[in-house]
Amino acid sequence: MAHVSLTANERTEFGNGPARRLRKAGFVPGVVYQPGGPSLPLSLSDRDLRRAIAEGRTGVIDLAVGDAPARPVLLKDWQLHPVRLDVMHVDFVEVDLTQEIEAPVAIALFGDAIGVREGGILDQPLREVVVSALPESLPDHIDLDVTGLQIGDSVTVGDLTAPTGVTIVTDPETVVASVVAPTVETEPETGEEGEGAAPAPADEGEGGGSDEE
Repeated sequence: MAHVSLTANERTEFGNGPARRLRKAGFVPGVVYQPGGPSLPLSLSDRDLRRAIAEGRTGVIDLAVGDAPARPVLLKDWQLHPVRLDVMHVDFVEVDLTQEIEAPVAIALFGDAIGVREGGILDQPLREVVVSALPESLPDHIDLDVTGLQIGDSVTVGDLTAPTGVTIVTDPETVVASVVAPTVETEPETGEEGEGAAPAPADEGEGGGSDEE
């Protein structure tokens, strides 16, 4: 996978006020975690960051901060505004391209399951797996063909095929997807005729006297 290039500026002001000003100007505050060293605060273009997330969220990014040479990093996490979905903050982690790392990778289902054509429902309880690989070998996703699944069938992590050089770390017995029978709603049973009906009113004057004395 080709590297994505990003440029950033070192961040020297901290707190809510400076962060709001950065976002208003079209920049996103963030940080690079450096193994064995202090974290590096930075800010970068919101537009460039969105492009990097879209092009290679699991791929290596060549990140140049200020005048320093570009360093290989991976996207670790990013936070979105709950309403506007703006990127509020981003975390990177610097990596050694010669050392294997563990990272989450999305599972992409494809195919028209037999059980779904027969009325079943495709359920995917597991959306990603953790893999171990060299940073440059991390796949963007792992495909899983569900065409052959019938109602009642399921596939597990052990059924996934990882690319060459990639080892799936997640428990192989974990269910990734299954086709379940649709839930049938039944009408509540009614009791015998008259059961549950309001009692008939008593005959007028039955068991009671006049209000007048």
